Amino acid sequence: MITIPRLLILALAALFSGYHIVLGLYALAVPISPWPSIVAMGLYACATLISLWPSSPTRMPLWLAGFDLATAIALPLIVTSQLDPNADNGYATWYVAAVGTLMTIAAARRRLAVAWIGVGFLAVQTMLWAGPGALGGIGVVGSIVWVAVAHMLGRQLAKAGRDANHFVRAEREATEWQAAQDAHLYERRFRLAQTNRIAAPMLRRIADLGGDLNDAQRQECRNLEAAIRDEIRGRMLLNDSVRSAVRGARSGGAIVTLLDEGGIDELDDDERERVLDALAAAIRGSAANKIIARTVSDGSETAVTVVGLSQSDGGSASALGQEELDDEVELWLEIPRQR
Repeated sequence: MITIPRLLILALAALFSGYHIVLGLYALAVPISPWPSIVAMGLYACATLISLWPSSPTRMPLWLAGFDLATAIALPLIVTSQLDPNADNGYATWYVAAVGTLMTIAAARRRLAVAWIGVGFLAVQTMLWAGPGALGGIGVVGSIVWVAVAHMLGRQLAKAGRDANHFVRAEREATEWQAAQDAHLYERRFRLAQTNRIAAPMLRRIADLGGDLNDAQRQECRNLEAAIRDEIRGRMLLNDSVRSAVRGARSGGAIVTLLDEGGIDELDDDERERVLDALAAAIRGSAANKIIARTVSDGSETAVTVVGLSQSDGGSASALGQEELDDEVELWLEIPRQR
């Protein structure tokens, strides 16, 4: 993309504005008295300087717009008071181009109403002073055209800016959508590969035995199914230590449930390993029949809660929150997020 430095544009505008003052100075012999024209030049120079100040905001302040409009009204009244409307005043009518330039600056700085009022007053004053024929003769039409061009360019640039912002948002949304799709695809492939790694040996053994499994092999199948379920429901609660501890607890007849609800996703690797090592130690040291580990929502000081229940009747584990009345809490542990 090709860009033009703002200072370069301001410098060109200042040179163009100064050219009008040079023309006015060249024609100071034409007015009846040169002093009103000199005052008008000073007023115009001041308004232009403030309007083109480099550190000013893109949208012209309201007070400055009012000052520029007052200058655009004052210039024709001051200068024409010393000119003959029926004579060929030549460059003495420099104020027409000056007003057009000042109002074009106002239009470029998003004060369109001020710009149109300024050139409108110039046109009306010119017709009252020298008649409608002077509109083209001294350049009033040209000043109006400058403001119209600035108006149209401003609208087109604003539209281009809105379109650019729309395209940026659309590109960002498309990128996010593509990233989500890639993540889903990766997750599916990862889950399939992991399930295949865990279940393939047992599936081959089942095929070799023709499905005729003894009790120990059936229990091993159940433990493998539980391990696959852990990889889905408790992925962030797993590392090698936790997997080993859960496998040992299940081999001893315990029912272990891991529930990852996104509470530890924000932990860094070292902190997460500390939490998971504490969880593995708690599972190894528990003699409970049912062990339930669950992440705690972000914002809590606790990262993971571990509950171990012992069943005096040896019954099967019930769902979390529906424990039987004879379940006794054998383990209650809250693993903090930080040491």
